[in-house]
Amino acid sequence: MRDILDLAGRVLIALLFLGGFVQKIGDPGPVEAMIRSVGLPGWFVWVVAAFNLLAAVCLVLGPRVRVWAVLLAGYCILTSWFHWELRADPWQVTIVVKNWAVAGGLLVLAAHGPGRFVRWR
Repeated sequence: MRDILDLAGRVLIALLFLGGFVQKIGDPGPVEAMIRSVGLPGWFVWVVAAFNLLAAVCLVLGPRVRVWAVLLAGYCILTSWFHWELRADPWQVTIVVKNWAVAGGLLVLAAHGPGRFVRWR
């Protein structure tokens, strides 16, 4: 049962990053604006989109699920800053809290490992 729950948890977290990928390629403008706001070039949105897709796949199939979990926890904390900058909108504060909660789940995944159902270790 534990391995099935581990897999289900990884899939659910991966769906969040897959959704981020779809959102970024479907409507890159808002993310480009956030990226530009910190002095990076707008085209960096495509790098972030690719990272989201790769991360989603690697969380589910591997390899190095624990490493990806730590990287993604850091990514969630880092991207929270963009939403915090827009905190006048209560929805943005909710996204900050969600990002920190997901980061916490990812750190638990990193600590305990992905379970038995991983395609590539």
